[in-house]
Amino acid sequence: MGNEEALFFSRVLTELTLSFHIIYATIGVGIPLMIMIAQWVGIKKNDEHYILLARRWARGFVITVAVGVVTGTAIGLQLSLLWPNFMELAGNVIALPLFMETFAFFFEAIFLGIYLYTWDRFENQKKHLLLLIPVAIGASFSAVFITIVNAFMNAPQGFDLVNGELININPLLAMFNPAMPTKVAHVVVTAYMTSAFVLASIAAFRLLKGSNHVYHKKALFLTMKLGLIFSIAAAIIGDFSGKYLAEYQPEKLAAAEWHFETEENASLIMYGILDDGEVKYAIEIPYALSILAHGNPFEEVIGLDQFSEDEIPPLYIHYLFDIMVTIGMGLAFLSALYVFAKWRNWSFVQTKWFRWLIVAGGPLAMIAIEAGWWMAEVGRQPWVLRGIMRTEDAATSSGQVDIMLVLFAGLYLILGVGSVVVLRRMFKRNPVEQEIEDRRKEQGGGIK
Repeated sequence: MGNEEALFFSRVLTELTLSFHIIYATIGVGIPLMIMIAQWVGIKKNDEHYILLARRWARGFVITVAVGVVTGTAIGLQLSLLWPNFMELAGNVIALPLFMETFAFFFEAIFLGIYLYTWDRFENQKKHLLLLIPVAIGASFSAVFITIVNAFMNAPQGFDLVNGELININPLLAMFNPAMPTKVAHVVVTAYMTSAFVLASIAAFRLLKGSNHVYHKKALFLTMKLGLIFSIAAAIIGDFSGKYLAEYQPEKLAAAEWHFETEENASLIMYGILDDGEVKYAIEIPYALSILAHGNPFEEVIGLDQFSEDEIPPLYIHYLFDIMVTIGMGLAFLSALYVFAKWRNWSFVQTKWFRWLIVAGGPLAMIAIEAGWWMAEVGRQPWVLRGIMRTEDAATSSGQVDIMLVLFAGLYLILGVGSVVVLRRMFKRNPVEQEIEDRRKEQGGGIK
């Protein structure tokens, strides 16, 4: 196997691992907050349905955490095996956030274990709720620290480059790079948003399948409200991300927007296809790119004409941008419509077609996460460390990467199918109606 083949298989395997891991990582970041909110609402309203929501979500969350640990470990392993030249150059800089990410995970895991095993040990539910605070903080900070590593790859700083080596390293300066605020905020908020829509889709699906229990209705209303809040936050942070790209990575913004010529009053191009360098069938929004880039409709936006051809990211990232934005705006509109309709007592939110839209929202939110992540990674090409090290120079020259790809693909298939089977069996064998009945007997009373 030549170096080019090794590079190709290294990129495919890394993309496969990240694409699979991001599903469980997103759930792992967002669900603890959902559990904490549900339990807090249950305590505040003295409503056992919300307490039960927290309990059942926590059970399912444990399965996703277990898979996330395996895939997260695989990423750490592949960084060293597939990208040894990158690790040799930048390993000292990214070691601190990688260690902090591991610490945050253990912090989360310890308190999650205590939380799960003390459900019936607390007479005062408020004390039990306190255990969820470090779980939610640990989960979110795992995402913060690992995203800091990615932000450093996009905006490297905090060192001197002498003879191809990074010296005089300042890890804190490297961590708090220009890409960090928008990247971290966007990753964390979209994880919350996606988790809310995934849980909403489950609740809507149960209602569609004949369970008309108030438990599922409360779950749906709570998660759709949270989905609305976080989708609005994601849109605001997305605007800040556009302004960051315009200042620090203009080639990435220009490639994502098919902005070929540097010009003022720049229009935003949505959809369309590229035919011999010509954009066809696109929707053009006047002045919108200048507003996204600089907050001023008349400001100049740098185009791809300012960059050499070997430094321009692949232009297909435009489609990834379109997917991410379209789904994000669609889910924001869907959740806003649902919340407003519930407030106005409009009955169409209980129709089958509308509930099927909500069911679709969960998978679509995850597709938006994948599209956003691919756009972030592919949009940095041809650099693995922007301006310093190209991807082709970072990869291994080993001839065994194709075998690794097959083995890891098999592992992810087993983990993916296995986690779905376990989760389905877990909740199928213990339906909410049965659990409510059992708890009623235990407590000798009714659930409010």
